[in-house]
Amino acid sequence: MLTISELSLQRGGVWLLERTSLTVQPGQRVAIIGANGAGKSSLFQLLLGHLVPEHGDISLPGGCRIAHMAQEVAASQRSARDFVLDGDIELRRMERELARAEAAGDDNAMARIHGELDVHEAWSAPRRAESLIRGLGFTDADADRPVAAFSGGWRIRLNLAQALMRPSDLLLLDEPTNHLDLDACLWLENWLARYPGTLLFISHDRDFMDRVATQVVHFDQRKLMQYTGNYSAFEDQRRERLAQQQAGFERQQARIEEIQRFIDRFKAKATKARQAQSRVKALERMERIAPAHVDSPFSFQFPVADKVSNPLLSIRQGEAGHGDTVLLRGLNLTLLPGSRIGLLGPNGAGKSTLMDALRGAGTLIRGERTTGEHLAIGYFAQHQLESLDLDASPFLHLQRLAPKASEQQVRNFLGGFDFHGDQALTPIRQFSGGEKARVALAVIAWRKPNLLLLDEPTNHLDLEMRQALTMALQNFEGAIVVVSHDRHLLRNTVDEFWLVNDGRVTPYDGDLEDYERWLAERRRDDSEPPRRQDLAAGEPAGGEPVGESADDRKARKRAEADLRKRLSPYRKRQAALEADMEHCQKALAEVEAQLSSPDIYDDANKNRLRELLAQQADLTRRAEAAEEAWLTVVEELEALEAEATVSS
Repeated sequence: MLTISELSLQRGGVWLLERTSLTVQPGQRVAIIGANGAGKSSLFQLLLGHLVPEHGDISLPGGCRIAHMAQEVAASQRSARDFVLDGDIELRRMERELARAEAAGDDNAMARIHGELDVHEAWSAPRRAESLIRGLGFTDADADRPVAAFSGGWRIRLNLAQALMRPSDLLLLDEPTNHLDLDACLWLENWLARYPGTLLFISHDRDFMDRVATQVVHFDQRKLMQYTGNYSAFEDQRRERLAQQQAGFERQQARIEEIQRFIDRFKAKATKARQAQSRVKALERMERIAPAHVDSPFSFQFPVADKVSNPLLSIRQGEAGHGDTVLLRGLNLTLLPGSRIGLLGPNGAGKSTLMDALRGAGTLIRGERTTGEHLAIGYFAQHQLESLDLDASPFLHLQRLAPKASEQQVRNFLGGFDFHGDQALTPIRQFSGGEKARVALAVIAWRKPNLLLLDEPTNHLDLEMRQALTMALQNFEGAIVVVSHDRHLLRNTVDEFWLVNDGRVTPYDGDLEDYERWLAERRRDDSEPPRRQDLAAGEPAGGEPVGESADDRKARKRAEADLRKRLSPYRKRQAALEADMEHCQKALAEVEAQLSSPDIYDDANKNRLRELLAQQADLTRRAEAAEEAWLTVVEELEALEAEATVSS
């Protein structure tokens, strides 16, 4: 599907990739990970043709249709529905051609275009667009609202819906969960799991990657390192690779010392000078494997206030909402020191309204809010970033809160958030969203709260910072209330859940998996990604036909069941071959790791070397045979699916 060969890329004089290669097979779902600034988004720009590499090639199949998620959208008076429908470029093209044919009175052209629209299932396009909109958390009424009426985060959701609407062979998503709540994340996971094209997505959400990815590509020291499996599998494999790398480094250092001793011993002897020189060149050519540096640049804590009240906060007989609109009733809540609560609930149920009521921000319409004498709240939400002083540095933000603190104290504290040297003194105006979020978290931690109210704190944060935040919250001795779509953070930082739903806040006895099942039962998910036969025919996603009779529906269900039965042995064979290929590749990697050891080429290891070379040849042959058989099975599957499409 995608082949990258010997690719080198630089931006702003900084090399992002150097002589790296990558192959992505059709149907794979690949998570792209790496530190901020490593080049992940630049890779997408290369694939879209917006950048040109300094060296190397990128190869995609002819006619490959690419859909990608834009990161910004201008204010527009187009309705949300029309904006999402604009994603189906072919549909819009046919509509324009039809309008021209109608204006010209060209009956033949009109008949032809109506036939194309019927094949394209244009009649169902508005319904499919609305289904995507609902799945991403909008209400039915939102479909008719203009794009300009939505905030930036909701416009990003519309961008995502537009990308999903576009029929594609390759789908590129850049941090698709960044502005989603947990419900929308779960819906998107299910949609992408059924997407039959090839998916490349950038993400910092561990659980999302675990549920969606079949491969992981890691930007590592200007190389693209590919791992099989999801993010958890990547962690295991990388841990093993780093251990092997460290062992290889130690062996290599011994080899370097041996070469250097040889050079020192013989460099003065003319008869050995040429041999010594060849060893010098070998030393220069040798790739020096750096010791494994896996330490995160982040290491911070949330110091707790010196004094704590018990209880910290309570609300009695409360009602919360906005203006005269009541969203939550019967609020009777108490927060004690050490409470660790995660808020769950559908989008729009009132989680943020509850957070505002807890912090005394004016959404408590009725009832009594009582605070402890020593209550100290640390509040984080995305709009808090807008209240930061863009002309002040991270250092100045903290110094204003504690003018008597020494410069070294402030610098040491900021260092835990990876603000070092001049960056600690740089105005934050040009900072990225993630850097500003780190400043906001540093300000909260500096104030020593005993109650943390966190509304989507991981947005814009990379994986390392998310992990550091999770560890800091684990060690926090105060109380926590958190809303987050990051399930890894929720699982590792809270002890109980509150469910915000139907105007009430109640304890939730289940876990996140139970909550997902509850959501699935609650929502009728009728949004389907394009079928594989639709991809070949250039058709968009399609749900159940509108106006289908009960008898027709039964007949269609029987036909679908029969097709699944016919395809089942091929799919099983495909899965078995994929497992065989994975086994061969893993075994081959182990053999090649042993062959990379200098010791294996000593005279004493000749027999072992011969065995390894034989294993390498056998595994290579088996892998190639399995891949050839896999391609044959895939072709047979596609032929059967195409036959079923024609017959239907």
